[in-house]
Formats: sequence, C-alpha cells, structure tokens
Amino acid sequence: MKSHLVVPILMSILVAFSSTLLADDTVSKAKYQTQAIDSPERSFPLFYNKLKERMAFSLGWKKNTLSPEQWRINGQEKARQIIFPYQDTTPFEPIVIDEVDRGSYTAQKVVFNISDESRVLAFLLVPKGKGPFPAALFLHDHGSKFDIGKEKFVQTWNDDARLASSQAWADKFFSGRFPGDELAKRGYVVLSIDALGWGDRSVPGFTTNSQQALAANLFNLGASFSGIIALEDFRASEFLASRPEVDKERVAAVGFSMGAFRSWQLAALSDAITASIVDCWMGTMKGLMVPGNNQLKGQSAFSMLHPYISRYLDYPDIAALSAPKPMLVYAGGQDGLFPTESVNDAFDTLHAVWEANQASDKLETKIWPDKGHTFTKDMQEEAFNWLDNQFSR
Repeated sequence: MKSHLVVPILMSILVAFSSTLLADDTVSKAKYQTQAIDSPERSFPLFYNKLKERMAFSLGWKKNTLSPEQWRINGQEKARQIIFPYQDTTPFEPIVIDEVDRGSYTAQKVVFNISDESRVLAFLLVPKGKGPFPAALFLHDHGSKFDIGKEKFVQTWNDDARLASSQAWADKFFSGRFPGDELAKRGYVVLSIDALGWGDRSVPGFTTNSQQALAANLFNLGASFSGIIALEDFRASEFLASRPEVDKERVAAVGFSMGAFRSWQLAALSDAITASIVDCWMGTMKGLMVPGNNQLKGQSAFSMLHPYISRYLDYPDIAALSAPKPMLVYAGGQDGLFPTESVNDAFDTLHAVWEANQASDKLETKIWPDKGHTFTKDMQEEAFNWLDNQFSR
C-alpha cells in the first residue's frame, strides 16, 4: 500500500471506531430504571442490599471494645434516646373496679394512669396468702387481631364476646390455656395490659391497614407507634413493681410474638424488670430483612419499628443490654417468620454478652425443632419452671 494512503485509511477506521464507542456510551447513559421495586408486594427497593451494607450497628456488641458494664451504659442511653418519645412520671392513682375469686388467686380489673395522656384498664391477678410475691408483666402479641389484647393472656369475665374470642386465640396458640392465669396459680402477681390499638384501646373496624394512618399521625405528632408502646410497657413495669404485694427483686416480663419483642426490649430498658421470657421473636435485623419476611409486610411493622436504631444497635444488641439479668429465649424450628440462621446468629450475640458478664448460667436459648409460631403447654411449663428456678422458688 502506498504511504500516502495509509494515514487517511487509519483515520477513517479510528473515526468509525470512535463513533461506535460514542454511540455505545450514549446508549449506556440513556439507560434508566424501569423497575425499582423488587416485587408486586413492594416491600424492598432493588438497591436494598446497598442500604443493608450501611446498617452500621456502631454501638453493637461485635464492634465493642469497652467493658460489658460501660457497653451496657452507652447502649441503654442511646436505646432510650431513640425508642422513648419522652419521659413520663405521672402518678399511677390505681383503683380496682371489679374482681372475681379464682380459688388460689383473685382476678381484678384495675384502672391506672399508664401515662399523662392515657388512663387504662388492666387485669391484675393477685395470689391469696402473705406476700410479697414474685410478679410477671404479660405482653400480648400482634396477630392482626385487635378486639382483644390483655385478654389473650388472662381470662376475662363478664364479657362473653371477648371471652369467646380470647378462648379461640388460646386454643390456637396456647394449648387452650391462658398463660397469665397459669402463672398466677404458681403464686405470681400477674399484670396484663392492652397496647395502643388492642382490646379496650381499640375501636370497631380497626384493621392492619389502620395502623399506617395511626403511625403516620404519631410521627407527625413527634412520637411513634412503637415508641408509645415501649414507653407504656416501661410504665406498666414500674406500676407492677410499685404494688405492695409484689417482691420488687422478682419481676419478670413475659411475651409471645410481638409481645416477645416487647419483653426483651423492656428487659433492656426498665430497671423494674429483673428477668424475661421471650417466645418467638428474636433474630438479627439483616437476617430478618429479606424479601417475603412477614416483619416487613403490610402495616404491622410500625408497632416494632424504631427509626434509625440500626445505625447503632441490632435486635440482639438491644436484648443483650439486659445482661446479666436472667433471660429465656425460645424459637420454633418451623416458624417461617424467623429463619433459623438469623435466630442462631442472634443467639451467638446474646451468649457472647452474657459470657462477658460472667453470667452464662442466666441465659437460656432454645429452638424447638417441631414448633411453629406458638407458646404451647409444654413450652409454657418449661419456661415457668425456669422462671421459678431463677427466682429461687
């Protein structure tokens, strides 16, 4: 080829190649998201894994270099700051408005100020005999069932509709028993309360979808749905511990499902709670934040959602702030709401913290291989025997 033809040919090839690159680059830059949500359920953005990587848990146990005592102090301060919408020291001013004799104990309907805003009706079971007695605060589940709350754990009276509803609930989850009454038979003072939106604190027609409006309005009012529940649980624990018939050194929190979340949360936040039973609500935040997980569906998550908590603490970190208090945690091996891998990861953190506090004997964790999301008679009996042992009974 003649030399004077080489340069023009090379230039034309380069121009053509550059034009192709430019065209490809233009096409690439023109691309944009046509689907940013992972499924019709709209539970996750496609970039959720990137967001999960930013969940720092900066005060979590795995990043801790402090003593167990200082870690607990720092963690409790941050948890209380994020979870509680405000502080409340309103006098309780309780009054008993009704009671029935149940043999070894008396069942009372007691009204008291659970906050500056709300005066509520609760069930109080008091053993006969000379006190003070050990006590337990029962924290009910979510279940998307709002007509009953406190009635899920303690058998009601003079209310046929709620009695029928709660008996059906007991048959479904508790082997036909009312766990609060079962513990009262063992000589415990029992308090069972309604969370905001359940039982006497609900309204006809309140549904899972109603929670979104309630949660949104509470956000605008400077609080949160989950924060109000947490604060009222805290106040209920202080009320129970203040009762003259209660031994203040032996006050437990007992919860199933959402109530289990409330139980470990309260054990971490309240000095009035000295032990806790947690059934069917434990896992790591990342392990539960997976497509299809029930925690993230619908509006029910608002009752357990504390904005920005993942910047500082994971779920097992918060629960572990209660160490070295005694804690029993159960999970069902067939419980699809809580994947076993996530549960075991959470258990590892819990055991590490109790071991660091030289209190390994105060923590018991167990996955029941054949159980689903439930608190059956055998689980109750084993849990209550454990509590008797912790309270030296």
